[in-house]
Amino acid sequence: MNDVLALPPELVAEQIDAILSDIGADVVKTGMLANKQIIEVVVEKVQEHNCERLVVDPVMVASTGARLMEEDAVETIRSRLLPLATVVTPNLREAQVLLDRELTTWDAIRDAAKELVEGMGADAAIVKGGHAPSDESASAATDLFYDGEGFHEYTTARIDTNNIHGSGCTFASAIAAGLARGTDLRGSVAMAKSFVTKALQSSYSVGAGQGPLHHFFRFWQAGIYERAD
Repeated sequence: MNDVLALPPELVAEQIDAILSDIGADVVKTGMLANKQIIEVVVEKVQEHNCERLVVDPVMVASTGARLMEEDAVETIRSRLLPLATVVTPNLREAQVLLDRELTTWDAIRDAAKELVEGMGADAAIVKGGHAPSDESASAATDLFYDGEGFHEYTTARIDTNNIHGSGCTFASAIAAGLARGTDLRGSVAMAKSFVTKALQSSYSVGAGQGPLHHFFRFWQAGIYERAD
C-alpha cells in the first residue's frame, strides 16, 4: 500500500442511504472503517435502516502487524459497533487489539471469543486461527466460534501458499452471503470456511506481494473459463 484516503463521513452516509433506501439488504457486512467518525456513521445508518443482521469484520491490523487505526476508533468499534453484530470475525491479531491483551494459548483464545460476546455484546464471535499459537496449528487451520451457548471449532488443512490477500474479507463476505440465502449462522460459517479453503487451494500469484484468492475457482474447475497463470 502506497497511500490511503478516507472518505468524508458525510459521503459514506450518502452511499449507505443510496443503497439501503433503494435496493435494501438482507445482511450487511462491514470491513475496513478508517476512523471513529466513519464508524459512528455506519452505526447510525445500520440502526436507522433497521439492519437486523450485521457481520463485522474488524479490519484494524495489516498483514505486517501494523495498526491501521487510532485507539479512539478501536474503542468505538468495541462500544458501538460490536453490540450490533450478529457475528464478529477477528483474526488473532485483531482479537488482541479488541481485547487489549496478548492471546498466546488456546485457552486465552477461548476466553477472548467468550468476552467478545458476553463482554462486548456481539451475538457471536469467530476468532480465525491463521495466526494461532503452538505447533498444533502447523498443519491445520482452526477457527473458534462462540455464540453464548457453546464453542465450535471449524478445522481444515492449512494451505501452504503466500497468496492469502483478501482471505479475511472473503470469509466474512461468505458468511454474510450464507445468511442472506437463509442458512443459519453455524452453517454459514461452515460454508464460508470451505469456500475460503478451496479459494486458497486455487490461488495464484500476481505481482511481487501476496497474491489473491481465486474467488471463481468453481468456474475454472468446471472448465467454463481458463485461468491465465
